[in-house]
Amino acid sequence: MPRRPAGRRPSLGGVALGLAAAQGAFAATFRGPRAEFWERMTLTGLALGGYALAASPALRRTRIRPRDVVLGLGSAAVLYATFRVGDRFARRFVPSGERDIAEIYALRTLRPPGELAVRLATIVGPAEELFWRGYVQDGLMAAFGRWPGAALAALAYGGVHLVTGNFTLFGAAGMAGAHWSLLYAAGMPLGALVVSHATWDIWIFLVQPTGPAATGARSAPA
Repeated sequence: MPRRPAGRRPSLGGVALGLAAAQGAFAATFRGPRAEFWERMTLTGLALGGYALAASPALRRTRIRPRDVVLGLGSAAVLYATFRVGDRFARRFVPSGERDIAEIYALRTLRPPGELAVRLATIVGPAEELFWRGYVQDGLMAAFGRWPGAALAALAYGGVHLVTGNFTLFGAAGMAGAHWSLLYAAGMPLGALVVSHATWDIWIFLVQPTGPAATGARSAPA
């Protein structure tokens, strides 16, 4: 089982409440005025991460150790390589793939790159792992078993992105969610997943996009 701080596991009721809140928060984030997207995305991260920390005190003892950095960087590299293949597939076989990908990368233009890197590394990436893996997946695995719970958590993470209206982003979120959920269920420490998520977000979105960036859109990184 995943190595986590000892403590009471999240309740199914608490997980359901958190998922309802996440659905509302993601809808507000992706459907609101485009110019304030990153402000809303950051607030969503603070809200969901804060909920996880408040509802599961054990998560407050999460630490990032040297080994976690190595594991996190390695898993981010594997996911990036997977997305390089997925990018080519989406552009070739998904009718809206080219437009969807351009919409995602257009959000890079809304704020300075340095600011986006700070938001992704310190709030958005860590908060998503605390909430989706450390809280939601932990509760689902406690209720339904390790692998069924991991599958449900991955589906929930991908499903919440349906509100974006961007089919390629929905698929990308499902793929990334399955990657991190599988690793967490297999035993990867939460600290390593925080490193993985934050590194992957910055690398694929700001440093080395999988394809040419474009302008004018509504969506965001998984």
